[in-house]
Amino acid sequence: MRIAPGEIRFGIHAGPQHTTYADYRDLWLWAEEVGFDWVSVFDHFIPIQTDPEGPCFEGLTLLSALAAQTKRVRCGILVVGNTYRHPAVLANIAATIDHVSGGRLELGVGAGWWEMEHEEYGIELPPIGRRIRMLGEALPILKSLWSEHRTTFEGRYYHLENALCEPKPVQPGGIPLWVGGAGEQLTLKAVAESADGWNTFFMPADAYQHKLDVLAAHCQRIGRDPNEIRKSLVLGGVVARTEAEVEARLARGRTRAGVSGTPEQVVEQLLPYVRLGVGDFIFGARPPADTESLELIAKEVAPLLRERARGLLPA
Repeated sequence: MRIAPGEIRFGIHAGPQHTTYADYRDLWLWAEEVGFDWVSVFDHFIPIQTDPEGPCFEGLTLLSALAAQTKRVRCGILVVGNTYRHPAVLANIAATIDHVSGGRLELGVGAGWWEMEHEEYGIELPPIGRRIRMLGEALPILKSLWSEHRTTFEGRYYHLENALCEPKPVQPGGIPLWVGGAGEQLTLKAVAESADGWNTFFMPADAYQHKLDVLAAHCQRIGRDPNEIRKSLVLGGVVARTEAEVEARLARGRTRAGVSGTPEQVVEQLLPYVRLGVGDFIFGARPPADTESLELIAKEVAPLLRERARGLLPA
């Protein structure tokens, strides 16, 4: 990962559904302006976890457009569904976006899951075990196409013969490659074998520690230091200057999932995860975004947590 190992980053993750392009673009530009380090889209064609009847922008196309309009923020996608695109096609798309962004792309990949999309578009959705094994083959293909002049690969699911991917990404060594998911037998094995970073959803600290132990065991079997793998959590949060304001906004329907409280209280809630090695906290910002909480996270929670957490992440 081309990020300083001890660096703590804050970002937002916003699925581009039930919104307009102009509003979504403005969210990205606002996030960069207030100081977030990362903004990401998702990879779906139909709205998820809500009314599926409605607009939903294609993730990689949108990501390229927004990468061209931002200057500093890291441009992510959490996560590309591996079932939707052959990994060689994805490698070329990602390399192109890395050039558009000037070397700011971070690519998340997962096994794919949204059954409705597969059914409507006639895309095969294999059983979960097969999907994750396919992901396990896709990851080294991506890395090889970004780093080697030509790639030959003979796997169970994919075959490449002297394949070319040019131009290579702007970032030396290739694009930071994230794997999303928490399955212990296959997904975390794929993380250990091929990923620069592991992304999953917020969970209680003891449950997260267990996942880390599983990941460390997979790393040990292949001789990899698990500290080489950057860790990120996607979470929700309601942040306000007083506890009364927090409770009032929760009463108005804001979700409590993740963390909630004053900036100081949220820092205390996040510190245990820094001690466990989390370097990136990515807050959900699906439209309409809670910009009141997000601005406090960027301007108050982030600097205070960095100060309090100095020296906790491996150098």
